[in-house]
Amino acid sequence: MAESESSNGVQFFEGVEKLLEIWFTRTDGNMKQCDLRNIPRQKLESLLKIVRCEVISFVCNDQVDAYVLSESSMFVARRRFILKTCGTTTLLQCLKPLMMLVEQYAGFDEVEDVFYSRKNFKRPELQMSPHQAFEQEVALLDTFFKDGVAYCLGTGNRDCWYLYTLNPLEENDMGRQNANPEPDQTLEILMTDLDPEVMNIFTRDESSSAAEATQKSGIEKLIPNMMIDDFLFEPCGYSMNGISKNGCYMTIHVTPEPDFSYVSFESNVPHTSYKDVISRVLETFQPGKFVLTVFANETSPSAECPRELEKASSFGDWLRHDIQYCSFKNYNLTYAFYSKFPS
Repeated sequence: MAESESSNGVQFFEGVEKLLEIWFTRTDGNMKQCDLRNIPRQKLESLLKIVRCEVISFVCNDQVDAYVLSESSMFVARRRFILKTCGTTTLLQCLKPLMMLVEQYAGFDEVEDVFYSRKNFKRPELQMSPHQAFEQEVALLDTFFKDGVAYCLGTGNRDCWYLYTLNPLEENDMGRQNANPEPDQTLEILMTDLDPEVMNIFTRDESSSAAEATQKSGIEKLIPNMMIDDFLFEPCGYSMNGISKNGCYMTIHVTPEPDFSYVSFESNVPHTSYKDVISRVLETFQPGKFVLTVFANETSPSAECPRELEKASSFGDWLRHDIQYCSFKNYNLTYAFYSKFPS
């Protein structure tokens, strides 16, 4: 989906994704028969048409359904829905039909938590409503969620990261508020100004198949024991989903064109330290700069990881320029921005 031409005549593509994650529950606590995977695939495909993307590939196990999309990925577990889309997709337009499908097919009647996030776009003026400005996105989200709060982390005039989540001022008296939340964590690394030689791997000139790009780049070694579903676009671009038997996922998306190169890495694999994973990702893709976020709740093995980043002023050649820490109702978050010396 090309939007414009860059200085050398290459058609511009916005690699930066919009990321929506919603956790569902029931007010009466009886969720035995509830499952988002009961939503028929045909209904999900109709939902994606509203967002302006489509399913390219699919894998699943007992814990999660994973879809590679024409613009990024979708993951559907029992009560967690993740939709991540790039380009000029209209992700937030899915909210109303999604809520109707969840009520009709999945049996949930309440949203427990919401996370909508994205890095700042390279070309925001090419986006469609409501995605041209974060204020527009927040206004739409506020019509669905009464306890939503919006943040901009980082420097607003350079690289930054936007987040909308739920952070109610008062806890209500529902029993679920008193229960220990199930362990949850997410690591995300959003990379720009990438090494051209690495990016060439994700072109048809360099790799004949997605499997070859996955092997050549070393992606298959980033997190072991994942069932990998990958796709190499024509003439360039790459997407992959990985899922493990316990329901954890990994997803990577590559926009390799030199003028607007971008790679995203995301995973919810629990670790007591993410330093090794982060270092492997950086060595694999060699970005000039990157935004790093770590979410973890109190029951997660990764509960101390957000604070761990405060001590990580560098990762090899990459020096930290900015770090911010947030504490929400159920999660702690650390945002950090790094760039390669001497830039």
